[in-house]
Amino acid sequence: MEVAQITSHHEALKPIAWLIGRWKSLKAEGSYPTIKPFEYCEEILFESLGQPLINYTSRTWHLGTSNPMHLESGFLRIKPGTNDVALMVAHNFGLTTLEEGTVCKNEIKCKSTSMSRMSFAKEPAVVSIERLFALTEDGNLEITVWMETNKVPLTQHLKALYQKCE
Repeated sequence: MEVAQITSHHEALKPIAWLIGRWKSLKAEGSYPTIKPFEYCEEILFESLGQPLINYTSRTWHLGTSNPMHLESGFLRIKPGTNDVALMVAHNFGLTTLEEGTVCKNEIKCKSTSMSRMSFAKEPAVVSIERLFALTEDGNLEITVWMETNKVPLTQHLKALYQKCE
């Protein structure tokens, strides 16, 4: 079954409609106290299907080898008539997160309110995530992610700049 192209977005999406589209990283870097700093490539899709939410998919690969790295998929929902948002994400390493926050102009700030992990997920356990999505003056997207594990306090983990492809 083919999904019909949506020509208009749900009215509730107006505050976050600037995210809709496919984004590819121009520069993406990661670091954490327990690992070596790294660079990666990423493609993100924020897709509207006419509901008061945006489907979200992110896939990353190693800059040098092109080997797949991280994949996450979920939904960015806005509470109609407000600036309250929730990002629900399933990560390929055995974690699901619910992150809640607000949108203000061209910025979305979220922090985890609920985390679940599979019983055999690798240590250390991620216990908190915070994200900032920001539309830059030149129309690019910047995303910063902070992470806390059961061994390291909340620390910036990822920072990337993206260009819209469609």
